[in-house]
Amino acid sequence: MSDRRERRRDVGQSIFADEIGLEYGIYGDYRLHSAVQPIFAPRGTALEPVAVEALIQPRLGGRPVAPQPFLESVPAGDRLYVESLCRALHLRNFQFVGVDGLDLFFNYNPRVNDHSGRALAEIRLMARHLDDYGLDAGMLVCEITEQAAGNDEVLRRTVAEMRRAGLRIAVDDFGAGHSTEERLLLLEPDIVKIDGGWFAEVCRHAAAEKLFRPLLSLLHDHGAKVLVEGIERPDQLQIALEGGADLLQGYLLGRPVPVGTIFPAQPLALDDLLRPSAKVIPLFG
Repeated sequence: MSDRRERRRDVGQSIFADEIGLEYGIYGDYRLHSAVQPIFAPRGTALEPVAVEALIQPRLGGRPVAPQPFLESVPAGDRLYVESLCRALHLRNFQFVGVDGLDLFFNYNPRVNDHSGRALAEIRLMARHLDDYGLDAGMLVCEITEQAAGNDEVLRRTVAEMRRAGLRIAVDDFGAGHSTEERLLLLEPDIVKIDGGWFAEVCRHAAAEKLFRPLLSLLHDHGAKVLVEGIERPDQLQIALEGGADLLQGYLLGRPVPVGTIFPAQPLALDDLLRPSAKVIPLFG
């Protein structure tokens, strides 16, 4: 049996369901759970939830572990397996968000899968199983997460296969590292996610809005919608809105929570969020 088949078999064998049907994965001593963070779109005087980003929540001995250190600790030979396991969990658990009409953003790290044949096979396998999870490809947005992909040609072909399957493409962490205009020309993304750390630095400047608006205009000229992430304060929300952001994400609007937590389908009032005293919404704490 090929290595690829071994990994596919292992992914299925490593997923279990709890008493209410929520699925979790087992990797070594870790138990992996799906979480979601809401993404909003401005609609007049409110922000409307339009999507969620799927995130992994590792636990070790019943205690939560930060996702990034966990993922960085995975040996190179297991990284494709772990990413496939996480993606399968997110697709299977999306039904438990409990709100109709939302899109699902999920991460894809091209560095874990830089072999063209294997990368295309993984995407085709995922697309074939979407009906099993009650999903339509048009609901899915794949975030290209790694700032510097190992092989641009493999990445280009993989993105083309995703589009043929009906998925949309987002470039993550724009403004940081290698996520530049060159990456836009390579991938022609549907959505560009502005890096939260970079955006926070921009917001420190007195003329932040004047600095930010031309960037969003450039991205819109490329035909992409702009998602600003990392919004934690009212002034950051104001700058993102004035700059023309299409989508918004951050702790001010909603924290990541395990799938199965009640999701607020009601829009958020902008007047409340823009008050200087506005704080992170407690429900997502």
